Amino acid sequence: MLTARLHTVQWLSPHGLHKLAYREWGDPDNPHVLLCVHGLTRSSADFETMAQELGKNLRVVAADMPGRGTSDWLPDAALYGVPTYVSACVALVARLNAGTLDWFGTSMGGLIGMAYASLPNNPIRKLILNDVGPSLNFSALQRIGDYVGKPFEFQTLQEARQYIRTISQPFGPHTESQWNELCDSVLLEKNGHWQPHYDPAIGQAFQNLSESTTLLHETALWAAFDAIKADTLVVRGEYSDLLSKQTVAEMSQRGPKPRVIEVHGVGHAPTFMQNEQINIVRDFLF
Repeated sequence: MLTARLHTVQWLSPHGLHKLAYREWGDPDNPHVLLCVHGLTRSSADFETMAQELGKNLRVVAADMPGRGTSDWLPDAALYGVPTYVSACVALVARLNAGTLDWFGTSMGGLIGMAYASLPNNPIRKLILNDVGPSLNFSALQRIGDYVGKPFEFQTLQEARQYIRTISQPFGPHTESQWNELCDSVLLEKNGHWQPHYDPAIGQAFQNLSESTTLLHETALWAAFDAIKADTLVVRGEYSDLLSKQTVAEMSQRGPKPRVIEVHGVGHAPTFMQNEQINIVRDFLF
């Protein structure tokens, strides 16, 4: 079994220096690097199962985005957005000393990857977008906004796990042990109570969300997508409410013209804890 090595790196925002935490599996001298970035309220621990498999042949790195896990919370909620996350990831890539790397991004992590991969002289060789694209279903964003940033606190771990499991049902079928992993990685015990590991301020962006602002974001996202040169794979959950079949069809004809794979029996988003899902990544990277 591979042991995750825990590290931090400093990155700079307009408000000063901040700590970005990340995990690393596999040979630290392996030039083939896979950088994994989680979804909106998730953490780097999401990639433990996949890293155990892929870390045998890759240097796998997963970061806690600002405001999540053990990374620093930001002093200004307005900073919680893709441009900030790209800046943090640039600092991380410099620390990794990787000339090129592959990127696996789930949901928000995919949006960050799209933005990064659209920049001139970026290091991304292969890009995997897990259940996300340039068009975002507004009703799905509303669903996510219903729970993101709304503080919760439970007396017992079991109650907290049940809450996380309830809002995470679109992840699809998992064993009891897998569900516990998915829940525990986003929970924090404080003063005898269980609460989310993330800064509630990350939810402020959803407070002023409208269909018109969503369309404005989509225009920028499509421009970024069209600029991507990296070999790209799009993975869609069969029942995803965020990434539509229509969007995937359009993506396949634009920009990097990605390959597309649909994961059956899953909504938003596949967790890549199952062997058949991990094999999708392995087959694409090798």
